[in-house]
Amino acid sequence: MVSICKRQCFFAFILILGMWAFEVASRELQESYMSARHEQWMATYGKVYVDAAEKERRFKIFKNNVEYIESFNTAGNKPYKLSVNKFADQTNEKFKGARNGYRRPFQTRPMKVTSFKYENVTAVPATMDWRKKGAVTPIKDQGQCGSCWAFSTVAATEGINQLTTGKLVSLSEQELVDCDNQGEDQGCEGGLMEDGFEFIIKNHGITTEANYPYQAADGTCNSKKQASHIAKITGYESVPANSEAELLKVVANQPISVSIDAGGSDFQFYSSGVFTGKCGTELDHGVTAVGYGETSDGTKYWLVKNSWGTSWGEEGYIRMQRDIDTEEGLCGIAMDSSYPTA
Repeated sequence: MVSICKRQCFFAFILILGMWAFEVASRELQESYMSARHEQWMATYGKVYVDAAEKERRFKIFKNNVEYIESFNTAGNKPYKLSVNKFADQTNEKFKGARNGYRRPFQTRPMKVTSFKYENVTAVPATMDWRKKGAVTPIKDQGQCGSCWAFSTVAATEGINQLTTGKLVSLSEQELVDCDNQGEDQGCEGGLMEDGFEFIIKNHGITTEANYPYQAADGTCNSKKQASHIAKITGYESVPANSEAELLKVVANQPISVSIDAGGSDFQFYSSGVFTGKCGTELDHGVTAVGYGETSDGTKYWLVKNSWGTSWGEEGYIRMQRDIDTEEGLCGIAMDSSYPTA
């Protein structure tokens, strides 16, 4: 009996040892696989780290993000997908600090009350895509600079300029970053679209991207380039807050600057589909609503132009769920929006 017990204990020990060895080997294989993916990802996006310690730290972040993204996509219970994009080696906190630069106006001053030219609009098209109407320039990339406010200001200005003149001209975000720094707008440290419009009005226009190209960094204002006024606006108006219906009236007529809470991980890794993810109303990012529509299953969405390059989202765009129960709209999209007037 003792001999049988010994044999059973021995086999049990061997089994446990084998299972442990298999688990260790699996972990090592997974780590090796993930390391190879990281190397491939680095080559794809041209990532170079300062030293081995930095590379190891970023690898751990990359691994955690990849595991989250793949787990999310495998679950398949949302109408949107995530991807291992160029931001995959950044923590969400680091990402927000570098890419989001919108300053909520009521943190420092009351919001300016303006007239609303679309107040009496009663009929709008079922869908709208200002890209198809030639009023939207190609996707741009703000880089590691919190200048989203400048890109949103410029995109809305490019839109009204095209609608007024019939010519689509890429305008200069760098002019705003360098020259519009007397108030809330502080270049890569953030700003407001309304203040961007104010600058263009007082400056009697804005120059082109070709004349004053983007540098993704704060610079000294080039007054000579600034003096070349290519596009002008006469004013701007704010959309009545907390109403997607009022926002729709504007987007039906022109591209518009909107503010959103883009601080979540799902927004960081968004790839395709209609975004319905969790987000609050802590507005931290300026983007441009350039249309709206509805999917075949009846999900309504806003078509939003971002400034994170074409490798993010749907070639630089995101479709965000529209007409939700909360008056602020998804991610606060209906809370604070404005548009230039010609």
